[in-house]
Amino acid sequence: MVFWFRRIEPVDRLIVGIGNPGLEYAKTRHNVGFRVVDLVAMQLGVQSEEAKFKGIFAAVKFGDLTIGLLKPMTYVNLSGQSVSEAVKKLNLATEQILIVLDDAQIPLGKLRLRAKGSSGGHKGLQSIIDALRSEDIPRLRIGIGSPPEDIDLATYVLSPFEPEEETIIAETIEKAAEAVKVWAKEGIEVAMKRFNR
Repeated sequence: MVFWFRRIEPVDRLIVGIGNPGLEYAKTRHNVGFRVVDLVAMQLGVQSEEAKFKGIFAAVKFGDLTIGLLKPMTYVNLSGQSVSEAVKKLNLATEQILIVLDDAQIPLGKLRLRAKGSSGGHKGLQSIIDALRSEDIPRLRIGIGSPPEDIDLATYVLSPFEPEEETIIAETIEKAAEAVKVWAKEGIEVAMKRFNR
């Protein structure tokens, strides 16, 4: 008996949005990474997604590049399980990956791109760093603002944005999607100069 396996198409870049699966988390602060990936997918005309790499994956053409879009379904703190599987199966170097995540240490609506560095306490990014055994992973941090003094961080990141904040974050997600595309085409240095303001 012959078994046929679907060949995994090579990708030039992999964009990973960090977030939690499920409708109850969709609009929470922790899920801005998912929202950016969803917007990029819409803008680039993704026709279908599939369950792959312990996540939801799609590949799409962007000019002469093939872009992979990944949303790990492992929950934030275990994001590394999904990312490491994708990186291995797609045979990618760390510089070909961009992690998109929330950051409570950055003011609401600000973007910060970095080529490498520590997790800054973000458990999802730390999971990816641990799984890939490297801090040399480009990342796009999206400012969600700091929690009030009477709310702990874990509760805060799992809470939805206030209506006035949602207006700001929706605009920020648009900018972040643009930053992702600039990174894919022109590299991290160009993207940093354009969006780290």
